Amino acid sequence: MDLKTLRRKIDRIDTGIVEALNERARISVEVGQIKSAQKAGIYAPEREREVFSRIKALNKGPMTDAAFEAVYREIMSSSIALEKPLSVAYLGGEGSNSYTAARRKFGAQAICVAASGIEEVFHKVEHEECDHGIVPIENSVEGTVTHTADVLTDSSLQVCAQITVKITHNLMANGPLDRIRKVYSNPQVLGQCRNWLLANLPPDKVAQVSVAATTDAARIAVTEKGSSAIAPIDCARIYGLKVLKTNIQDIAHNSTRFFVIGPSDSRPTGNDRTSIVFSIKDRPGVLYAMLAPFAKNGINLTKIESRPIKKKAWDYYFFVDLVGHREETKVKNALKKLEGMCKFLKVLGSYPA
Repeated sequence: MDLKTLRRKIDRIDTGIVEALNERARISVEVGQIKSAQKAGIYAPEREREVFSRIKALNKGPMTDAAFEAVYREIMSSSIALEKPLSVAYLGGEGSNSYTAARRKFGAQAICVAASGIEEVFHKVEHEECDHGIVPIENSVEGTVTHTADVLTDSSLQVCAQITVKITHNLMANGPLDRIRKVYSNPQVLGQCRNWLLANLPPDKVAQVSVAATTDAARIAVTEKGSSAIAPIDCARIYGLKVLKTNIQDIAHNSTRFFVIGPSDSRPTGNDRTSIVFSIKDRPGVLYAMLAPFAKNGINLTKIESRPIKKKAWDYYFFVDLVGHREETKVKNALKKLEGMCKFLKVLGSYPA
């Protein structure tokens, strides 16, 4: 079969795909109207998971599951936009890791709204300026983003979804490497690139300057002579910088988990996680007793971490991630037992694993 014939076959397939996608879009509009009448949220993480799982099961190749997920991410993003443009608050500016997480989670049709800090992300969602927010909760190198955990504890918002993004740190500037006299980035990024900076831009020759966000670093490097930034690779394209070195982080496997926050959490999918926070009445063996309800109900804990309560010295919050959904009977039983044993308990949200 010659090239011209093969391309005609592709054109016929494309015609069918366009017709099918538009039919899907029309049905999505009807779904949106029903959800609106029921005052249900536009974004449904449990349905998103259902669609991705079904497409993965249908896929027999040669396209990869990841390729299909990327395609359907944009299909669903476009469908949601037909119901109502979805607005998402994120930390930093365009090109930040939070921006990347927002785009990967909600697609190109979502309206991404920059926020200057984690509190502002929460504020925009709490005051209905945005439908959802996306905030970093845990880094594989640095651990829990404690500021997010603290704000989440005091907020009425719920965790409804999560996404993990691979983090790479890249040196960029307008001039050559040997002309750099300052390197800008946020403190966590500078710390994660410590060894590379010592070997290539030693502090006795190149000043390390901390800024609030990597996007701020990129903006400064654009205009300040002899300056550079360590930032996500997209910042070079967005701000017109030259990438001098890629992947300069000391630990190669670096990723950040982000929470999607909104007015309510997700409905059960059959493969979920639940995040909780509690404080305890101090007595010998109390933490062991607090964990007993989970063991008794056969619930796996994937994370447990303590944080000091700022309002009272030497008292602590305990943050726990567990396997299961808050609506599952065994999780309900464990949480009910735990609630009677502690001073404070809050379910931060249940969401697809």
